[in-house]
Amino acid sequence: MLLSGMSDAELVTQYIKGREAAFEVLLKRHKSRVFSHIFFKVKDEDLANDLFQDVFIKVINTMKAGKYKEEGKFLPWVLRIAHNLVIDYFRKANKMYKVRTTDDYDPFRSIDDGLDSVQDVMIEEQIHSDVKDLIVHLANDQQEIIQLRIFKGMSFKDIAEMKNISINTALGRMRYALINMRRLIEENNIVLTKY
Repeated sequence: MLLSGMSDAELVTQYIKGREAAFEVLLKRHKSRVFSHIFFKVKDEDLANDLFQDVFIKVINTMKAGKYKEEGKFLPWVLRIAHNLVIDYFRKANKMYKVRTTDDYDPFRSIDDGLDSVQDVMIEEQIHSDVKDLIVHLANDQQEIIQLRIFKGMSFKDIAEMKNISINTALGRMRYALINMRRLIEENNIVLTKY
């Protein structure tokens, strides 16, 4: 069978077995989608090209190290890596600003306008989206406790009364929900912080 006719999963398997041409097919197949995903977020072609290369270096290194688990989700996995690298770039860029005090300008006299930058808003929205995506993978009772506690702001006492369970049960479900979310975050290399 020709490589071009293989599924992503088959190409990944071939590449891991040492068939370098399989990766070229994967790259050609998904290059446009991954680049567009990055460019849409950074709005700079040179930067998008740099990040695109970083994405595929990370993809190659992860696959060669045997850390990639093939679940038929190659493209979403690559897009997740791209997303995380974009977030990392914005974090570093925000930390790199160095301001000097001059006679005309003193940064400590300036007043914060209270508005978030476009990058901050984008990162915040993505964090919320990622958290919602993670919650879907939890057991139903854990999903429910997260919804009630985090999104509806209910106390554990109120949740316990509403669900007719003990406070310890409510706390236990929250604990397991957080443990499972942390595991999913680590397994999928998800970044849930602004800086």
